[in-house]
Amino acid sequence: MIRIAEEKDIQPILEITKACAKSMISSGIYQWNEHYPNTSAFQKDIKREELYVLEINHAIKACIVISAFMDSEYEPIKWLTPNINNIYIHRLAVHPQLQGKGYAQQLMHFAEQFAIDNNYSSIRLDTFSQNKRNQKFYELRGYKRLGDIYFPKQSEFPFYCYELVL
Repeated sequence: MIRIAEEKDIQPILEITKACAKSMISSGIYQWNEHYPNTSAFQKDIKREELYVLEINHAIKACIVISAFMDSEYEPIKWLTPNINNIYIHRLAVHPQLQGKGYAQQLMHFAEQFAIDNNYSSIRLDTFSQNKRNQKFYELRGYKRLGDIYFPKQSEFPFYCYELVL
């Protein structure tokens, strides 16, 4: 079941994202670290009612942020649609022990259906340039790579921006 996250969900979400960070780092992918994602980011997501969790047998196993807010880092990108009426995907995480079971697909389908149901013109996101698995995941869903942005606290390498026009 996918539902909107609550304050009590932050600790299990952090456990998932920390497990994801550890797994990525062990594979040489320095996308997430001790600075990101963090409690503060998830608290803001909950206040904005943008954080969703995938719950299995009453336990949180994955999360996704579906936001209408455009971060300033995205401003230089030449998007396919005007910068109005878009949603942004952030912090998609599935516990490493559960990856490969289709849960990320479920969360993305949920986000895409949410965007369609609410008449958004596109879905935008970024993924780390060193994370080939994520790039393939989004490209197979029809997302188009458009440009690069940087998050210096996370990595010296760029993050690739993607957009799916609805």
